[in-house]
Amino acid sequence: MYNKDEIKKQITTNDIFELVAEWGGYPTWNNTGFVSDTICHNPRDVGSHKLYYYSSPDDDGTGLFHCYTGCEEPSFDIFQLTMKVFSIQKHQEISFIEAVRFIAFRFGISESFDEEEQEKIPDWDIFSNYERIQKIEPTTFNVELKGYDKDILKVFDYDSKLRPWLDEGISQETLERNQIGYFPATNQITIPHFDKNGKLVGLRGRSLTKLDADLYGKYRPLIVNGKQYNHPLGMNLYGLDKAKRSIKESGRCVIFEGEKSVLKGQTYFGVDSNIYVACCGSNVSNYQVHLLLEAGAHELIIALDRQFQAIGDDEFKKLKRNLMKIYDKYHNYAQISFIFDKNMITGYKSAPIDEGVDKFIRLFNERIIM
Repeated sequence: MYNKDEIKKQITTNDIFELVAEWGGYPTWNNTGFVSDTICHNPRDVGSHKLYYYSSPDDDGTGLFHCYTGCEEPSFDIFQLTMKVFSIQKHQEISFIEAVRFIAFRFGISESFDEEEQEKIPDWDIFSNYERIQKIEPTTFNVELKGYDKDILKVFDYDSKLRPWLDEGISQETLERNQIGYFPATNQITIPHFDKNGKLVGLRGRSLTKLDADLYGKYRPLIVNGKQYNHPLGMNLYGLDKAKRSIKESGRCVIFEGEKSVLKGQTYFGVDSNIYVACCGSNVSNYQVHLLLEAGAHELIIALDRQFQAIGDDEFKKLKRNLMKIYDKYHNYAQISFIFDKNMITGYKSAPIDEGVDKFIRLFNERIIM
């Protein structure tokens, strides 16, 4: 029997945020989760910004949506929202079971269905259609992110407070090329995010205050004069605008978790060998893969942080499952390889490039090619 509750526990609030963004909800984060356009009962670009998602204490998919205008039954979960969106946007009435299966396939957790249950549920047309969509056809899969005025970058300080990143080995030239600055009002290093064509689509801040970092996270969307400069991270790749030429020439791309790793890659190997991007998380989204295939990548080198303390511990098993999900979803479209620190030459939670060129080159040469 399929376990809908287990499926909810295997997805995150950020996963749901990105899915709502794909559906045209233009979500924005708030202190209880996020709020989006009312795609629950309106077509795209028509509704008001009054569909709230209240995240769970565990930050998984067990949170609830609440529509503050228009829905007869205003509270619902991600499966019920899926049913609503398919009805409105695709003119397809799908059952609750179909919605559960869609979410499972969408996030690569189809193992939540056992063989007996698979036989009981018909092979609905919608799922064969979904599998077709999963082929990431470049001509039919495009997302246009909202842009911000680049004049906001003039607000920041570019002459001080960047010493922590300089001390880690990122060059001044790289900081300037990527317009990394400092915002005194919140004591944050500022990191502008651009789309593949150089449009400013978001601003993230790295807190330099330990208390703020502990309370709200080291990295979060920047707020300037009450305006939040956020964007759906899974709908973009940090650094792609500057790496796409080298990716096309080499056919390779290294995907790190965080922006700082991209900056180190640019510093160590130069702009002419810049094949480094960041997915800004521990998952690589469907659309991020599409962007790299479109850029000409034939090998996707997944370089996630060493999020385990010992070979075989629970974190090791979780990371391995995550990497295999990435392989299972995308190996038909590109060669997938993994930089995986099985010899533990870097520290716990370190990115593969955090501890210098020599260790990174060793990890790169020893990468697991599937």
